[in-house]
Amino acid sequence: MLSSLFLKMQSKLKFNKIAIIGLGLIGSSIALAIKKHKIAKSVSGYAKSLKTRQIAEKIKLASKVESSLKAAVKNADLIIICTPLSSYKKIFKSIKLHLKDGVIITDVGSAKTKSMQESQSILGDKIEFIPAHPIAGTEKSGPESGFAELFINRWCIITPFNISKKKNVNLIKKLWEKLGSSVEIMTPQHHDRVLAITSHLPHLIAYNIVNTAADLETVTKSDVIKYSASGFRDFTRIASSDPTMWRDIFISNKEAVLEMIGRFSEDLSVLQKAVRWNDEDALFKIFSETRKIRKKIIAAGQDIDADDFGRVKKNLK
Repeated sequence: MLSSLFLKMQSKLKFNKIAIIGLGLIGSSIALAIKKHKIAKSVSGYAKSLKTRQIAEKIKLASKVESSLKAAVKNADLIIICTPLSSYKKIFKSIKLHLKDGVIITDVGSAKTKSMQESQSILGDKIEFIPAHPIAGTEKSGPESGFAELFINRWCIITPFNISKKKNVNLIKKLWEKLGSSVEIMTPQHHDRVLAITSHLPHLIAYNIVNTAADLETVTKSDVIKYSASGFRDFTRIASSDPTMWRDIFISNKEAVLEMIGRFSEDLSVLQKAVRWNDEDALFKIFSETRKIRKKIIAAGQDIDADDFGRVKKNLK
């Protein structure tokens, strides 16, 4: 049973107005979760695309969907940026003169160091920018893809500045906990290195594998597609992610990604040598060790122990 103190703390998490900039998968999921948990009296949404705004209005994602950033952020207590990383600089410049005193700005970007440098150069130290990154998502995009439960039992990493006010950091932490996430606080540099290997490099490899298959023109239009086994099929899943978002991630987190590509290339050379020289012992040892890591990932609750990765099986009767 929840303690009265806990209930009192939870009841304090109430904003008058939250503005969500970007209404794709993450932005729409946040909007739905905020509505579900009654975290704000009102939610304004903004999207650059007219089509996106029309869909958002149709499915009632926000109290009001605005066609301008100025209107969206007006009188907002909290602003959540859910757009590609390359748009941050323009957004910071556009909203700087239209912010309420004491407003907190946060985001959901997958790379932190560069965007934090941009925020300081444009917004300065007086406007509180507390970056966050929910480790959640699907390969789908658009406002109709969002769902309130997206963040449940997922990690959210917060990367505050050294000068960030502790009470505001705790407020963002409490927000993500309310949405169902477990929260970790770390430096932006550490975040970028960790995500480079756990998320960014796998996507880069996926894009490259699909691109390699596309170059094999004699089989691409028939056999590669027709006989896509589990490995190729699963790589193509994440290779269907938003190209704008991932282009920005690789550019924004260039140094960490390049470091991980170098490490990966070295390890791949070891495997290449083992295959070339029929080194059965080396291959078995590597595969056994990596299998142990995979089991730890499942044990940590980051996936399920199923060969089909949770896919719904078709009725073959």
